[in-house]
Amino acid sequence: MIHSILKAYGIADEQSVVEPLVSGLINKTWKVTSAGQDYILQRINHFVFKKPYEVATNIRLVDEYLAQHHPDYLFVAPVKTLSNEDMVYNKDDGYFRMFPYIKGSHTINVVSSPDQAYEAALQFGTFARLLSNFDAEKLHDTIPDFHNLTLRYYQFDDSSKYGNAKRIKRAKAIIEDARKHLHIVEQFETVRLNKRIKRRVMHHDTKISNVLFDEKGKGLCIIDLDTVMPGYFISDVGDMMRTYLSPANEEETDFSKIEVRDDFFRAIVHGYVSSMGNELMPEERDLILYSGWFLIYMQAIRFLADYCNNDAYYGAKYEDHNFVRASNQLILLKRLEEKTDVFEKIIADELKRNNLFTLS
Repeated sequence: MIHSILKAYGIADEQSVVEPLVSGLINKTWKVTSAGQDYILQRINHFVFKKPYEVATNIRLVDEYLAQHHPDYLFVAPVKTLSNEDMVYNKDDGYFRMFPYIKGSHTINVVSSPDQAYEAALQFGTFARLLSNFDAEKLHDTIPDFHNLTLRYYQFDDSSKYGNAKRIKRAKAIIEDARKHLHIVEQFETVRLNKRIKRRVMHHDTKISNVLFDEKGKGLCIIDLDTVMPGYFISDVGDMMRTYLSPANEEETDFSKIEVRDDFFRAIVHGYVSSMGNELMPEERDLILYSGWFLIYMQAIRFLADYCNNDAYYGAKYEDHNFVRASNQLILLKRLEEKTDVFEKIIADELKRNNLFTLS
């Protein structure tokens, strides 16, 4: 399999070293070394990304725009095949693409310091700012309705009524808790109706492992661009809050470990606001804290819906896996809500530092 893929890039199999990489849950990845050059080879999971050529088109369009308007920006675009294609298709094994390996770079899997959170937020904010004049509607929705909270709520509502009756009874308390947060869905609808809140080119998966760092711990660029598509800034900022703020991730079963850390929140806001600057509209600045509510709540009800639907989407490693995940995220949401006053003050201070204002 690998031999035929490498051949399409002009790489001789006998002259290359291929090492599987274990990081990444969606796509299978290898490091390829040939003639002193290193590459990253990746097989696209076409069960998740059902139209791989649309993924490739999005990345190519963004690459072309950045190359023309911001040529100094480090954007890790796929290597072209010998026939000038963005990827290789093998009917037996699927879709593959190759990226240059950025020497001296590394990724991390868990945010361990506010500095790391700041660097990541700076990178994702810079990416959004540089593409602010690009027409996001030219891009395909690589996962349709990925962050459509209204749809996710309807899916949760249906599952809590028509799913596994035994599981619905088991989850009664957290289902009722989830319904008390309907205002988060209602606010999302006001966002969609507000013409001043623009649809931007968003990454949609801002976990820390999607940032490359240099040897000194400085952010270099963002990677894993399959979910780059039109969206709202609340998706990227919200996902950083969901995955950076607590030392306990969504798999934690000891809920006493779930907390939100003020210094990590400050780092996210500082990195994103300082990199976006005036590009972030006043209407958007009012939604910075809401971003965390939005993404955490959406993930909670997705886990809860899956639990009621017998783990059909996420799967489960044990009987109550998605029940635990949903409970975990609802507690994280509660912890974030409890610090509303503190975090609004942090946001206000950061906006003032950057000579920005909000509507509220």
